[in-house]
Order: sequence, then C-alpha cells, then structure tokens
Amino acid sequence: MAEADPVSWLVVERGWRVLASGGEDVGKIDETVGDSGRDIFNGLVISTGLLKRSRYVPAERVVEIREGEVRLDLAPDEVDRLDEHREPPPSGQLMP
Repeated sequence: MAEADPVSWLVVERGWRVLASGGEDVGKIDETVGDSGRDIFNGLVISTGLLKRSRYVPAERVVEIREGEVRLDLAPDEVDRLDEHREPPPSGQLMP
C-alpha cells in the first residue's frame, strides 16, 4: 500500500496516530493548537495513554503530517518527558 501524501495541519483530527522518530506509536491527537484564520500552527496536544496526562508537542517537533498520522522528531522517551498540557485560563483571568 502506498504512503499517503503530506497534508496541512488544518486537517489533523482528534484520534490520529502520533509516531516517534523511529515510527513507534506514541499516542493519539487530542487537539491541534493554532490560529486557523491566520494559518499559524503552534503545536499539538496528544494523549499518550489511558491514565496519563495529555502532553504538549510544539510545532517545531512535528516532522510530517499525513492522512491519519503525525510524525515527530522525538524518540519515545523524549515524548514521555514533554510538558503536560495545561488549559489556558479563561480570558477574564489573564493578567495584564
């Protein structure tokens, strides 16, 4: 079966596979982070396991996006050390 062509970050969907640099499956997409109106991709929130907290992957660590999967430039142990994803506070609570 032929590999899918690369696609834009704008079509990434929740549940797509996340692969480490060596092709190991390291999680699933929870959310994309960015400004679609200005085509600014900031990163991804990924789930790495049922009882694990979501991790934030900065856009610069994403090597390739293909239909159904996203490949990172990180080894599996590096993915485990990524920062936990924290929701930003509601806009009313942002400090000046």
